[in-house]
Amino acid sequence: MNEFIQTLELEFQSNSDPSIAAGQKAYMRNQFEFYGIKNPKRREIQRPFLEKSYLPPKVELQLIVKTLWQKPQREYQYFAQELVFKYRTQFDKNDIVLLEFMATHKSWWDTVDYIAVKLIGPYFEYYPGQLDTYIEKWLASDNIWLQRCCLLYQLKRKDKIDAQRLEYIIKRLLGSKEFFINKAIGWVLREYSKTNPSWVKNFTQLNDLSSLSRREALRLMD
Repeated sequence: MNEFIQTLELEFQSNSDPSIAAGQKAYMRNQFEFYGIKNPKRREIQRPFLEKSYLPPKVELQLIVKTLWQKPQREYQYFAQELVFKYRTQFDKNDIVLLEFMATHKSWWDTVDYIAVKLIGPYFEYYPGQLDTYIEKWLASDNIWLQRCCLLYQLKRKDKIDAQRLEYIIKRLLGSKEFFINKAIGWVLREYSKTNPSWVKNFTQLNDLSSLSRREALRLMD
């Protein structure tokens, strides 16, 4: 594990660009440090580390992710979540603990949206029995990022979206003053409007959405 992380660290350091890093840091409201590696280059650097033959044993995944999550440069969190994606077909029931950790530490939209859609979504497909427990827990929390995960985990499911559950989740969050909640409500409704526009139109007519949510929800239909 140490060699895996140290080799990655050397690759990131040798490709750093302070001028790009300054812009990336400013874009993220100075919350995170960066090496200054743009996504296409970062993914090129990462590619050998994500090859199946080079992946660490899954038993090491949690420790690797938490180690990378502690590092200041944001590239490590991006790599960590893409590493977890490689193990999505091997998720076990307890992996929700790791996903919840990722969503609640160093939280911002750039990681949480990936975690919600590409990691938590597949997890709930494998373990639907966990849905009620964690959706209720997250909705009742004061953590806007866990609540955003509730909204977005179905984002790309198209006609497989559980509309009844989506309606329940949105109604639980109506009245929120949080930008990232109201934006996510509009986003998931807009995505669903590509598949079921009549449902979305009816829902927006019957419910008191924020102006942001309503505008985003109806954007493709206006």
